[in-house]
Amino acid sequence: MKLAGIDLAWHCNKNPTAIAVGNLADGVLRVVSIDVSILPVDQIINKLLSITGLSGVAIDASLIIPNKTGQRMCENEIAKQYGAMGASCHASNLTLYPEAASVALSQKLYEYGFEHLGMSKWQIECYPHPAMIEIFGLSRRLAYKKGLVADKKAGQKHLTRLIKRLHKNLILPLYLEPDIHMYLDESRINTLKGKEIKSNEDALDAIICLYIAGLYAMDASGKTFGDITNGYIWVPQGSVLVK
Repeated sequence: MKLAGIDLAWHCNKNPTAIAVGNLADGVLRVVSIDVSILPVDQIINKLLSITGLSGVAIDASLIIPNKTGQRMCENEIAKQYGAMGASCHASNLTLYPEAASVALSQKLYEYGFEHLGMSKWQIECYPHPAMIEIFGLSRRLAYKKGLVADKKAGQKHLTRLIKRLHKNLILPLYLEPDIHMYLDESRINTLKGKEIKSNEDALDAIICLYIAGLYAMDASGKTFGDITNGYIWVPQGSVLVK
C-alpha cells in the first residue's frame, strides 16, 4: 500500500512543501522518498497522482474551513485536550485564509476519489504536535520550530532520535531507505544554515505525517476531533506509544 505524508506550506507558491512517500507492507512502513520544494497545488496533485497505487494521504494543513471567523471546532477540541501540553492549533478561518491552498488541494484530492476519513482511498488532516505527544509518550510538545538556531537544531536532533526508535514499535515499525537517513543525521543537522534548517524541519514533519498515515491505514487507535462538515483533525491515541 502506497501512502504519502505532506507538510504543506500555507503559501505553497512561495514556500517549500515537503512530501514523504512510503510503502506499507506486512505491517511495516518504509519511507522511500522525500521531496522538499516549492510546489503549487496543481504540481502537488500531479506528483501524488504519479504515485502508482496511492491509497492514502495525511496532510498537515487545514483541509476544511467553513467558519468565517474564530477557530474551527476541531481546533477548540485539540486545545482542550492538548493545550496544557503546548499543542494548541493556530486559528483557521475564511477571514484569515479566504482562498487557502490547503482547501484547494483537499478539494482536488476529493475529485480524484480521496475521501475524507475514507477506507480504501482517503485523505486525512493531521497535526504533528499532538500526534507526537501520543506516539512518543511525551508530556509536552516537542520544541524544534522556534527560538534560537541552536534550539531548533537541538529540537530536530531530539526528534530524529525519537523517529529512529520507531523501527522497534510493536504497532507499526518504521524503516528508512538509505537516501532518507540524511535528514536524521545529527552531524549534518549541526552544519545546517539559514533556509536549510527549515527545509530539514519540513522533511521531518513529512515523515511524521507519513507515519500518521500509516497508523490510520493500520486502523490503529485514533480520535477524530471535529467532523468532515466543520473541519477535523485525526490524532493517533496512546496505544501507539513506542515500546
